[in-house]
Amino acid sequence: MLDLRWILSHREEMEACLKNRHHEFDLNVLASLDEERRKIIGQTEELKARRNEGSRKVGAAKKSGEDATALMEGIRRMGDEIKGLDSRLAEIEEALRSHLMTIPNRLSETTPIGSDENDNPVIRTWGKPAEFTFEPKPHWDIAEALGIMDFEKGVMLAQSRFTVLKGLGARMERALISFMLDLHTKKHGYTEVEPPFMVRSAILEGTGQLPKFADDLYKIENEDLWLIPTAEVPLTNIQRETILEESALPFCYTAYTPCFRREAGSAGRDVRGLMRQHQFDKVEMVKICTPETSYNELESLTANAEEVLQLLELPYHVVNLCSGDIGFGSAKTYDLEVWLPSQKRYREISSCSNCEDFQARRMGLRYRPADGGKVRFAHTLNGSGIAVGRTLIAVIENYQREDGSVAIPKVLVPYMDGLTEIRKS
Repeated sequence: MLDLRWILSHREEMEACLKNRHHEFDLNVLASLDEERRKIIGQTEELKARRNEGSRKVGAAKKSGEDATALMEGIRRMGDEIKGLDSRLAEIEEALRSHLMTIPNRLSETTPIGSDENDNPVIRTWGKPAEFTFEPKPHWDIAEALGIMDFEKGVMLAQSRFTVLKGLGARMERALISFMLDLHTKKHGYTEVEPPFMVRSAILEGTGQLPKFADDLYKIENEDLWLIPTAEVPLTNIQRETILEESALPFCYTAYTPCFRREAGSAGRDVRGLMRQHQFDKVEMVKICTPETSYNELESLTANAEEVLQLLELPYHVVNLCSGDIGFGSAKTYDLEVWLPSQKRYREISSCSNCEDFQARRMGLRYRPADGGKVRFAHTLNGSGIAVGRTLIAVIENYQREDGSVAIPKVLVPYMDGLTEIRKS
């Protein structure tokens, strides 16, 4: 959530941001509500001053034996008027809050302006796609032939976009999770957390999923509980409504969780395989830090995600998301896109974002500067470290062999009890 005063005092900048994001919002609505709010506050303060003066006169009248009935009636009427104004003020402030919750974050100066994913510049590339001596197959054909994935059973047990991993498929998924968590905790300095997989509405509001993305979420019937779409939601909210000491920052959290998304806006996209599932596994990274350090922390967080792919020896590149493709709550985002041989293209496997103070304002997350200055809102960052199912796809496709077997990346062999390949049993 952005600061109302900043929006109204930077109208041109905010309007340009909304245009560049292709997000429609009439800022005149905010200006009108704020004007009425200020007017009511002024009226209320004037009435309270008059009521106080009337109360003083009533006291003086009673002391001198005069009839204070008319004065007291006037005070009562002013009290009723104040209550009415207070009620209207509460309505206006709730309307302002509701509108502010639907406005996206402002953009970093280093976020490029563009229309869609085609305008995302490539920042760097790592690794070289393998040259196969045969036509590489998609992961679903390889995995089904090996008996490590069952897409039909996933549909039978749930519905489309659910999958059953079996045998060494499930084992590799678990190995990837353990490998990522070990890397982030032992080398990168993150604290591992196991959060709830369901959260309250206020928690989703804090990170920006609600109210805008309600249709993409799964809600528990008759409960104020939602299944989490990403561990970013509970991890970032751990410090909500608190004032941290600057000396304790940054907080760095990592967690493995299943994630649940309806993917309501992606009908017809990646309907085969594991690419776009309603339930998927992810290892997430979250950082809470000061505004002065947040962009250095973004580079560090992105490098942490990249190291996962480097150790797995998976070719990838990093793109800087443009204004028309960036997420609602992010000021700047790097996407890591891994090479998929069957598609002959790079596909997203991690997003690393700096939300600046956008989420912190929504969840009341502040810190006290070390120099004793005024309490400030913290900056929050998040990144996939990384999406486990998509990593499994990339491993299967990049490590496939012509005979249908799949080699296991060297870094995963210890997590697979020394197994170096997957073959059909």
